[in-house]
Amino acid sequence: MIILAIYDNLITCYMIKSNIIAISRHRIGVDGTGVTTLVAFHGCTQSCKYCLNPQSLNPDLTGKLFSPEELYKEVKKDSLYFLATGGGITFGGGEPLIHHNYIKRFHNLCSTDWKINIETALNVPKDNVYLLLPIVNQWIVDIKDMNNEIYQSYTGKSNEQVVKNLTLLSQYEMYHKECNIKVKVPHIPGYNTEADIEKSIETLKGMGIIDIERLDYITDKNYRYGTRKSNL
Repeated sequence: MIILAIYDNLITCYMIKSNIIAISRHRIGVDGTGVTTLVAFHGCTQSCKYCLNPQSLNPDLTGKLFSPEELYKEVKKDSLYFLATGGGITFGGGEPLIHHNYIKRFHNLCSTDWKINIETALNVPKDNVYLLLPIVNQWIVDIKDMNNEIYQSYTGKSNEQVVKNLTLLSQYEMYHKECNIKVKVPHIPGYNTEADIEKSIETLKGMGIIDIERLDYITDKNYRYGTRKSNL
């Protein structure tokens, strides 16, 4: 019976697979502390006009299937870099939080000294975020715009869930100093203005968010849906 249970567990483990569209190694100061490896998932909850990784929504560019165990074998070659610099793995996409169970299992496999970072838009069910609260060191959040009308115009979705999840993260960060939230507030050409950006920043500060970065979206046609290729 014990042997059967172990066998069933192994089978279950390797049945958990996700499409990975890119694995980018040796990143420094881009998406987390130290040296990081970016793992980009296929799939997203939104369809933003100026998506940086449009291949994450293209059904013809699905990347490569990895189980958490297979991904760990692929990225552990850089463990010494992670340990020496305080770096680790950054999960992006697409929207990595739709792969929350996968990330949780991956974390159980890797060194506790590896940092786990999440690049997310936070427009996912609260339970997806809650599951990963104890294991994520840095949340890198692109909030688009805090004004729901602007947000919905750009993404086609309400930002109600984003605000709820951001509130959850902010409250968690207050009592867990090992957790950091970095929020990006972009200028989205044709959708928000400098005044809108300032309002978003003030709203975020009112929520207790202090690490805020302003940026400009790339609107080059080469970044439009389906034109960029996978790194795999």
